[in-house]
Amino acid sequence: MKILVTGGAGFIGSNLIHYLLEKYPDYKITNLDKLTYAGNLQNLTPVENHENYKFVKGDICDKDLVDSLVKDCDAIIHLAAESHVDRSIMDASEFVRTNVIGTHVLLDAALKNGKKRFHHVSTDEVFGALGQDDEPFHENTAYDPRSPYSSSKAASDHLVRSYYHTHGLPITISNCSNNYGPYQFPEKLIPLFIANLVDGKKVPVYGDGQQIRDWIHVNDHNRGVDMILHKGRVGETYCLGGESEKANLDITRKLLELLGKDDSSIEHVVDRPGHDRRYAINISKIKNELGWEPEYDFDRGMKETVEWYLKNEPWWRNVMSGDYQKYYDDQYITRK
Repeated sequence: MKILVTGGAGFIGSNLIHYLLEKYPDYKITNLDKLTYAGNLQNLTPVENHENYKFVKGDICDKDLVDSLVKDCDAIIHLAAESHVDRSIMDASEFVRTNVIGTHVLLDAALKNGKKRFHHVSTDEVFGALGQDDEPFHENTAYDPRSPYSSSKAASDHLVRSYYHTHGLPITISNCSNNYGPYQFPEKLIPLFIANLVDGKKVPVYGDGQQIRDWIHVNDHNRGVDMILHKGRVGETYCLGGESEKANLDITRKLLELLGKDDSSIEHVVDRPGHDRRYAINISKIKNELGWEPEYDFDRGMKETVEWYLKNEPWWRNVMSGDYQKYYDDQYITRK
């Protein structure tokens, strides 16, 4: 199979490419990534010379480029997205462009080139927020996005679904909870807090820190995407979660424990606007239909994640300093 992965230089995408190349040695993987601030080719250093891997620097809004790549693939796994809520609050324009228009360009190319198999990776944030006692999100939960980011992802979900109903495009969608693991850009909670604690800095906890998220290890997420692509029912949506609801303050204290720190390292900061209180995922559908369930429990996943960041300190220091972007021109792009 020839698979086009969009956004494959990002956190989830790069982990997915590692996973696919290891599990399917005969598959050919093309990675299309614009290399915005969150795209890091050093995430893919171990596979950059793999005979079945190809990187293409480009924009999913570039119709001609997308069309040429889709012609030569059997399936698309669409991960490319602007995803940081705080940035969407400051300026939503790039979120609408990438997440909505870019998805539209990909869908048109998939339709035009023989109705290529299309899997769209989305988020649980499209469902809005839950109260403390509300039932977890599921595939039939009504959409109620609260931020410019989640609104743009909701729009892209609707577009993908419409191409199935209107044109018969063979699509699937996955809505996933908060991911963690290797290669996550250190603006996100877990890698940012690890970096701060290593450097003896305080960690900024929004408000009272009682915002609850369902945490899933990125490897579990990508196993789910793999199962949906190969075995999922066309036209269907599947929710992926870690069955691990934790408050942000609980995550923080776990990191403090693993790094030998105490609560004096916590700094409570003003909460961000429209901060959703709780997300949780019901995974019954994918568990019953495809036999998927998370393999990582929270303690194991967090321990391995902290160990990875400690062992790969040069990686995250390069990201935080901005030096990782020099890699694009000085090494990889030029050589390729």
